[in-house]
Amino acid sequence: MGALANFKTIPELFKYMTLEYGKGKTKPALMEKRSGKYENISYDELFEQTELFALGLATLGVKKDDKVAMISENRPEWVYTDMAILGLGAIDVPLYPISTADTVQFILDNSESVGVVVSNKFHLNKVLKVKKHLRKLKFIIVMNDIDTDEYEDDVYTFKQVQEKGRAFKNEEPDYFIHALDRANEEDLCTLIYTSGTTGEPKGVMLTHKNLMSNVHSVHQVIHVDETDVFLSFLPLCHVFERMAGYYFPFSAGTTIAYAEGIEKIASNLLEVKPTVMTAVPRLFERMYAKIIRKMEKEPPKKRKIFDWSINVSKEWHRLKREGRSIPISLNLKYKTAKKLVLDKLYAITGGRLRFFVSGGAALPRDLGEFFEAAGILIIEGYGLTETSPVLTCNRENDYKFGSPGKVIPGVELKIASDGEILAAGPNIMQGYYKNKKETEAVMKDGWFHTGDIGVFDAEGFLIITDRKKNLFKTTGGKYVAPTPIENMFLASKYIEQFVLIGDRRMYITALIVPDFEALKEYADAHRIPYKDPKELVKLKQIEEMLNKELAQFQKNLANFERVRKFTLLDKPFSVEDGELTPKLSVRRKVIEERYRDLIDEMYK
Repeated sequence: MGALANFKTIPELFKYMTLEYGKGKTKPALMEKRSGKYENISYDELFEQTELFALGLATLGVKKDDKVAMISENRPEWVYTDMAILGLGAIDVPLYPISTADTVQFILDNSESVGVVVSNKFHLNKVLKVKKHLRKLKFIIVMNDIDTDEYEDDVYTFKQVQEKGRAFKNEEPDYFIHALDRANEEDLCTLIYTSGTTGEPKGVMLTHKNLMSNVHSVHQVIHVDETDVFLSFLPLCHVFERMAGYYFPFSAGTTIAYAEGIEKIASNLLEVKPTVMTAVPRLFERMYAKIIRKMEKEPPKKRKIFDWSINVSKEWHRLKREGRSIPISLNLKYKTAKKLVLDKLYAITGGRLRFFVSGGAALPRDLGEFFEAAGILIIEGYGLTETSPVLTCNRENDYKFGSPGKVIPGVELKIASDGEILAAGPNIMQGYYKNKKETEAVMKDGWFHTGDIGVFDAEGFLIITDRKKNLFKTTGGKYVAPTPIENMFLASKYIEQFVLIGDRRMYITALIVPDFEALKEYADAHRIPYKDPKELVKLKQIEEMLNKELAQFQKNLANFERVRKFTLLDKPFSVEDGELTPKLSVRRKVIEERYRDLIDEMYK
C-alpha cells in the first residue's frame, strides 16, 4: 500500500480505500452477525451507508467543526457514523456504552455536542433524562428501528436520517465526495474523554494528523494486508481499538468482523477464524483460567502430558527467541507436543491466528510465555489516549515478554530524573478541551508527561514499573509499585481481582475478589459444604488455601512487598459502582474509602 504515506486525514483514507476495494468488488470491509450467522458488508455498501447518513446529518445542520457524540456498542453503524461525521469535516465525541446519565450529561455539555447518535432505547433514555440540561443539543438519532412518534420531533432513527440523505443526494449528488476533502490534517478529528482514576472526565483533543501519524508508524513495525481478518470486540470508543482495531486495519484493506460480546468471543473466534485480534490482558487471563480448569478435571496421565507439552514448547520457543540452535532431540519432542496438545490449544483461536495485539494494561510475563508455548503469539504495546495511542510495541520477530516493546518510528521517549516516561511526536494530543490547567500539568517544554514510571533495558525494550501516582510508601520508608505485584497474583486461577493496600501503612495487605467458579470447584473437590458462593469467602478452609496460594506467588518478593493479610470480598469491583474506570482500571481512592472498615481491620 505505497499510497498510504500520502493519507493525511481519516476522510482521505476512507475515500481512497472505498474506491480501491469498491466498484463491485466482493471483498468484505466489515462482517456482522445477523440472524445467527456472519454476513459480509462490502466496501461499496460501507461507502453508500456512510454517504447517506452523512448527507442526512447535513440536512440536520451538521457542518465543519461541529461536535456530534456517539454512544453505541461495536457494530457497522458505529463506523458509518464515525466516517460520516468526519467526512463532513465535523468532530466526533465517542462515549462508553456503560456511561451513566451523569457522565453523558457532563460530556455532551462540556463538548457542546449539537447531536448524539445512540444505538438503542436504553442509551436514548439516558440522553432524554438529562436533555433539559444540554444547551447545544439539537437532535438525537437511534441506530435501532424504533417508533419515533413516541418522542419529540428531534428524535430520529438512523434510517430516517439516511432517507433525508437520499433526498439531499438527488439535489446535490457530489456533495459528500467533495466534503471528504474538507478536513485538514491539523483539524480536530475527535474528542475522546478519558475518565482517569480521579476527577471529572477530560476531553483529549486529537487531530487527523495525530491519528494518521500513528497509523503510518505502526505500519512500519507490524505487517497486515488485505488478506488479514480482524475480530473486533474492545469498545471502539476507546482509542486503542479505534486505532489498532479499526483505522490501522482499514488502511491496509483488511476485513473487520464484530464480535457479539466478551461472552461470545470463544464461539466468534471459531466462526470468523481471524488472523489478528486486539485484546486486553483480562481476556487472556480468562482464557488461561478456562484451559487450566478444564485440564484439572482430566485424569492425572493427561494432565502430565499437558504439562510436559507446555514445558517442552516453552523451552523450544525460548531458544528460538534467543536466536540459539535447537537440539534435534528438542525438535522431536516439540513435534510430539504439537500433535498431542499444542495444536488443539491453537485451534481455539480459529486456526488462522497470526497474533494477538495486547494493550490497555500490562501483560503478565507468565501469560505471554504460556500462550506462546501454545502457538499463540501475543504482541504487547503501550500508549495512552493522549498519544493517539501507540508509543511502543513489540514486533512479530522482535519481542520480549514483560515489556511493551520498543519505541515506534516517529515517536520520541525519554525517562525523566524521577523515572517518569515522557513522550514527544506528531501523535501527541493538542491538549484537554477547555481545560488549560490540566493541559499545562502534563505538557511541558514540548514533552507529554505520561504519569508512568519506567526504564529502557540494554536492548531498547521499555520496562514499565507502575503509574507515578500509584507508588506508595510504607511507614518503614519503602516505596512499593503495586501494579506489577497485583498482576503477579492475578495469574492465580483462584483470583479474579486484586488490589494492594499499603500507602502510609506498616505493611502490605490486599482486597481480593476471588474467581467464584474456581472456589466452588475447589470446595466441591475437597467436600467443603457451603450454601451459596458468597458463603465461600467466609470459610476458614478457603482462607487457608488462599494463604498457601499467595505464599507460592510471593516467595520471590522482597519482604516489605509481601502481602501479610488479605480480605476476601463477596462481589467484584465494577464500573457501575464507581470502583473501576470504563477502561477497567482500579479507582484506588474510591475502593480504599468504600472498604475502609475492612482495611482498618487488617491493621489492628
